[in-house]
Amino acid sequence: MEPRPKTHHRVGQFLKELGPGLITGAADDDPSGISTYSVAGASYGYATLWTALLSFPLMAAVQLMCARLGMVTGRGLASVIRTRYSRWVLWLACTLVIVANVFNIGADLGGMADGMQIITGLPSYWWTPFFAALILGLLLWTSYRTMARVFKWLTMVLFAYVITAFLAHPNWTAVLRATFIPHMEWTKEYLAVLVGILGTTISPYLFFWQAAQEVEEDRDHGKATLAQRRGSTDEELRIARTDVITGMLLSNLVMYFLILTTAATLNVHGEKDIETAKQAAEALRPLAGKGASWLFTLGLIGTGMLAVPVLAGSCAYAIAEASKWKAASLNMKPRLAPRFYAVIGVSIIVGLCFDFARLNAVKMLFWSAILNGLLAPPLVVVVVLLTSDRKVMGSRVNSRALQVLGWICAIIMTTAAVGLLVSLI
Repeated sequence: MEPRPKTHHRVGQFLKELGPGLITGAADDDPSGISTYSVAGASYGYATLWTALLSFPLMAAVQLMCARLGMVTGRGLASVIRTRYSRWVLWLACTLVIVANVFNIGADLGGMADGMQIITGLPSYWWTPFFAALILGLLLWTSYRTMARVFKWLTMVLFAYVITAFLAHPNWTAVLRATFIPHMEWTKEYLAVLVGILGTTISPYLFFWQAAQEVEEDRDHGKATLAQRRGSTDEELRIARTDVITGMLLSNLVMYFLILTTAATLNVHGEKDIETAKQAAEALRPLAGKGASWLFTLGLIGTGMLAVPVLAGSCAYAIAEASKWKAASLNMKPRLAPRFYAVIGVSIIVGLCFDFARLNAVKMLFWSAILNGLLAPPLVVVVVLLTSDRKVMGSRVNSRALQVLGWICAIIMTTAAVGLLVSLI
């Protein structure tokens, strides 16, 4: 028998190493992200393409810090904050992520429902409780891993934007210029889009989720106690780096082509103010024709089914770690972790309540991204401080490059958030 080609072996090994980082990247392109990128492309054309190049190293750095924190300490983010800082810092961090997450859950459910209204004709207020019940039911009677295995394939629909971008025949000279030369407008509208883009790519809930999932990975490998989980080998950290960078790269690739496609279709044809999911779906018409709404809705549902459990789950992990609950894991059956699943249920139900306020779904998705952008900076600072602290990380503190990227991320996000708030005042 001939030996397998080395290339085949390397590809297989690479795919085998992908885990929490890949799922985090998929959940990052949730309905809120799809809506925000669509608004950016429709409103400002190619002008915000440069944000993809800016945000990629920043989001990869922050998510890698969170992954390393979970792997080295054997704890989730809230648990590490609890052991290192005072209680007011702990509960402030938890409050920030819970507020952002609950609103984001409502926005994502509303976006999924709005998509279903386009293709079925049934009002969206029928679909929001349906999706909330479906997600809760699947979490209670199957598991998030089962959901991720099924619905991650629907997220592949988002790569339709890559194909559509070429079919739309954009002005490639303008595209390249906008990609590499940053464009700024000191208006509240542009700053809102900038904060929204940063908030939906570098989101607080993903910080808590990433660290918690690294702990879950250790538990799956038989490391049941904190002492067994604490510490990581060079090889484990290398695999985590590959996983996180791959997940963030794919997430940003979708982001880039979403903005590019909507710019080359909606903006070019004068559709600069997106009010409905149906308008946003029109960006896929060059590829799918009359099936654009179906393709768009499938993408919303796939990303929403991945993201809503992540949003609710990160609320539950934050509260459970802050409160020192021992039974707290999405890998546990609900009867073994009732309080943990109760937080998930309450988070989804409270998020659902926002949808009955009859807010515009697209605007609600966009506002949730802005809210994430406003609340993320202090949490980024906490993550950088913890992962640069030898009392927390020992010899596995951040490299100089990782530390610099973390502080640049905090400064840029803070500046954008302050700029937006000042422009509103």
